Amino acid sequence: MISTEDKARFLKFQINEITEYHIYKRLAQFHKKEENRQILAELSKEELSHYQLLKKFTGELPPPKMGRVRLYTWIARFFGLTFSIKLMERGEKMAQQAYSTHNEWKELQQIANEEKTHETKLIALINEEGLNYMGSVVLGLNDALVEFTGALAGYTFALQHSKLVALTGAITGIAAALSMAASEYLSTRTENDPAKNAIKAAVYTGIAYIITVTVLILPFVLLNNVYWGLGICLLGALLIIAIFNYYYSVVKSENFKQRFIEMSCISLGIATISFFIGYALRIFTGIEL
Repeated sequence: MISTEDKARFLKFQINEITEYHIYKRLAQFHKKEENRQILAELSKEELSHYQLLKKFTGELPPPKMGRVRLYTWIARFFGLTFSIKLMERGEKMAQQAYSTHNEWKELQQIANEEKTHETKLIALINEEGLNYMGSVVLGLNDALVEFTGALAGYTFALQHSKLVALTGAITGIAAALSMAASEYLSTRTENDPAKNAIKAAVYTGIAYIITVTVLILPFVLLNNVYWGLGICLLGALLIIAIFNYYYSVVKSENFKQRFIEMSCISLGIATISFFIGYALRIFTGIEL
């Protein structure tokens, strides 16, 4: 017999197993690569066997958390299988630790050992084309955030008119995006990496740059006060940095906080310097708009 407290804990384990069974099953259904689909299907069967094994302790067959199933399916569809799986991997580690605390039951230790193999299988599964171009995306984002945030800060004090800042920024941003895309194309061609297509690398870099430029100049288009526009522009830059670095830290298993602080300090530092350069040039040239 198990205590009421243990039964409640095992029911949570059981719900987690049946939920992950449905997640893996759905991911297997829409994933294109046959090898990855087979691994996902195997993992789903393993989760189902854990669920049925836990019935020995609970005497119940609780339903899955379909909200979580839909969430992870949505994440995989919109942010990629790799990102979704890495989030799942974090759950696997927590499940493994939870099962390991119950040394008195061999069945739970069996589940814990099988959970350990999940991580290896999941890491082997990660083979998405988009990851090959993560460096190109990083290049486009980093360059746009550092260079363009600084440029907009400089334009703000030099021009002191939100629509002029937006217009000048748009022209500069589009030209810079095309230049960066062309540079990435030539760089990839030179590297001769069989896993990367030079045109795709250029497209990833260019799109990342243009999306960043659009977010940064939008406040100047919508607001008449140029300084409010700059303030919201900088907040937008921080938001982009936070979202991208969270995604990157999950996919690459790196430290989010360290990357976020480093990139934020660089972008805001360049923006501050450029702001004062714009002020100095305005005073030096004596131009009044």
